[in-house]
Amino acid sequence: MAAKLGARGGLALRRGDPDDLDVTHEINVTPFIDVMLVLLIIFMVAAPLATVDIGVDLPATAAEPAPRPDKPVFVTVKPDLSIAVGEDIVAPDALGSSLDAATKGRKDERIYLRADKAVSYGDLMQVMNTLRNAGYLKVALVGLDGRS
Repeated sequence: MAAKLGARGGLALRRGDPDDLDVTHEINVTPFIDVMLVLLIIFMVAAPLATVDIGVDLPATAAEPAPRPDKPVFVTVKPDLSIAVGEDIVAPDALGSSLDAATKGRKDERIYLRADKAVSYGDLMQVMNTLRNAGYLKVALVGLDGRS
């Protein structure tokens, strides 16, 4: 490559020299694609690890207890799956009418649901579905204080 001193004192390349390098104005995206493929592989490997099931003991909690209302309405599910509203045992199909009497028809009142540790998750969900079908959407689960 032959170079000569230009009129302004800098180097100037001669035109038409076969050794001149062509200037390209495109961005080289190969490194970008390489990085994206590495990130894709990392996420593909890490995603199944984030969905691992972990056994937990749900009845105990370390959260600060919420302030207790003046007259809370408790629904209790006993180990034999009998249901009580307050202190009164009710039939599962009469749960809605018993709650209407206890809350004086206010469907927006929070219902505190307590369940024995021996009650299965499916049975507890069935009681929660009964509460939802009766129109009680504010349900709070009651647990033991796990802080010692």
